[in-house]
Amino acid sequence: MSLTNLQRSLLVSLLALPLAGCLFRSHKVERQVSPQPLKSATQQDLLAYIDAQAAKIRSMQATVDIDTTVGGSKKGVVTDYQSIRGYILARKPAMLRMIGLLPVVRTQAFDMVSDGTQFKLWIPPKNRFVIGPEDVPVPNPQQPLENLRPKIIYDALLIPAIDPQNEIAVMENGYETVIDSRRHRVEVPDYEILIIGKNALGWILERKIVFSRTDLLPHRQMVYDYAGNMVTDAHYEGYKDYDGINFASQVEISRPQEEYDITLTMVKLQFNQPLPDDKFLLQQPPGAQVVRLNQPSTSQVSGVQGDPK
Repeated sequence: MSLTNLQRSLLVSLLALPLAGCLFRSHKVERQVSPQPLKSATQQDLLAYIDAQAAKIRSMQATVDIDTTVGGSKKGVVTDYQSIRGYILARKPAMLRMIGLLPVVRTQAFDMVSDGTQFKLWIPPKNRFVIGPEDVPVPNPQQPLENLRPKIIYDALLIPAIDPQNEIAVMENGYETVIDSRRHRVEVPDYEILIIGKNALGWILERKIVFSRTDLLPHRQMVYDYAGNMVTDAHYEGYKDYDGINFASQVEISRPQEEYDITLTMVKLQFNQPLPDDKFLLQQPPGAQVVRLNQPSTSQVSGVQGDPK
């Protein structure tokens, strides 16, 4: 059956409507890029910085203010905890101790120590003493901060060097979206170093270190698990010179899977001072409820608490 002249006219008119601009509007989209002057670097420059910074720091002692937030979309609520004073001791290759003090009374809220393979966590307000391997996954959604491990803090504070025997690194040019002084969202160009390692399953993305092109310093480090999930998202701000070592005065450590966020603000920071082994001793207190993460049972063990000072 052929179309009549009227039907043809109607069909042509309908097809022409989009072309005439009756059914849509277009508008100009401009990319808001930060006007700050940018610095340039090569991949070799950035890798050299990571390795040199790692080589400079053998130990650190820090007095910090600790701000903690727990919760998110999984929990359905976000809780901000009152800021507390804390102390951090770190010594390479993998020793770390972190102590938090309760507000006002300044008694211990927690004391956590690790030798790189095993960690101990003493929580005096709960009379709990937790012992276990650093890498044992024991997610506790009711008490997310009990999932905190010293290695998480250690690797966020002391960005590891690239291991040329087991890791390769590639560079990508990217953009970071920030809020400027006028509350506008602007994009700041950055360099992103992707660090890829190999395990029994093959090559995997281990870390990503983001360098701002305004100062060529690391402003973010993302750590991934074997499945490619981001497990740690660390942000670095307010770089200062501490006796020849350029270091962030504020480090925010987010754990998206467990839904907690810890911000460490440096009050006092010293590098490469002697830290003997006894600074990293933490013994089981008498009568404490001992939780062994690699064992299903809870037991009572006697001991003497180590001196945190």
